[in-house]
Amino acid sequence: MTINEIKEYLPHRYPFLLIDRVLEVVPGQHVVAIKNVTINEPFFNGHFPHEPVMPGVLIIEAMTQAAGVLGFMTAGKRPADGYNYLLVGTDKARFKRPVVPGDQVELRARLLVVRRNILKFACEAHVDGKLVASAETLVAEQKIVANSQ
Repeated sequence: MTINEIKEYLPHRYPFLLIDRVLEVVPGQHVVAIKNVTINEPFFNGHFPHEPVMPGVLIIEAMTQAAGVLGFMTAGKRPADGYNYLLVGTDKARFKRPVVPGDQVELRARLLVVRRNILKFACEAHVDGKLVASAETLVAEQKIVANSQ
């Protein structure tokens, strides 16, 4: 999937769209996506100016966005249909090594469980084939109700 196709499945936009490409997606099973990390990322101005490191919370966000694409494709829904997925939980988060400018992060998410409107994913982030972070994430499907004002 190209960035324009990704934008059909995720409501995020710059600077919070953290996926550049989806390499593989099998609805109901797994997704593999890419985040290209550049020095131009806005968070590097303050994290940290002399030794830039991608914040762990944004690595989790990127993994969860990949999971969101999988969730939308599995459900056959899109934000344009009035749906959204919200991050509601993170378990077992671990960070093994820093992500720095120039890295290409491979984001993997595997669908573990669907219960009502809650989806649980096993997520991993890799750079050069090495695990940099992992977590289990929970997202809740939300039906967006148009404001009647």
